Amino acid sequence: MKTKSARKEDYENKRRWYHVDASGKVLGRLATRVAMALMGKDRPEYTPHVDTGAFVVVTNAGKIELTGSKRSQKVYKHYSGYPGGLKEKPVAELLAKRPEFVVRESVRRMLPKNKLGAKMLKKLKVYAGPEHPHTYHKPEELEP
Repeated sequence: MKTKSARKEDYENKRRWYHVDASGKVLGRLATRVAMALMGKDRPEYTPHVDTGAFVVVTNAGKIELTGSKRSQKVYKHYSGYPGGLKEKPVAELLAKRPEFVVRESVRRMLPKNKLGAKMLKKLKVYAGPEHPHTYHKPEELEP
């Protein structure tokens, strides 16, 4: 029996679209499910070196839940490379101002750290509210 390996040409123009409503969902569990769909690991034709994943639209990112005391203790850090250039932002502040960033960042950290991972991240569309401009693609519901 031969093993079928996916090719890039087979998946470029016929990608699936998924929609996830993030209201009331736990951030880490949602991000795991979204990352699996972006990589294509939820499909039988998954191939590690080919982007076989789907587009994922996440709405209501502002209504995401965090377990335990993460809302008060979790901090996102960014270092500029200069002395004294470490910036720290608490997750509660980010959820109030930019909830899309929190969801996108948690998914980004679960994707491969290479060019293929960057390509997968471009297929993630995150919106703070319930509306999104991708209704044309008729996205299926993705259950986390």
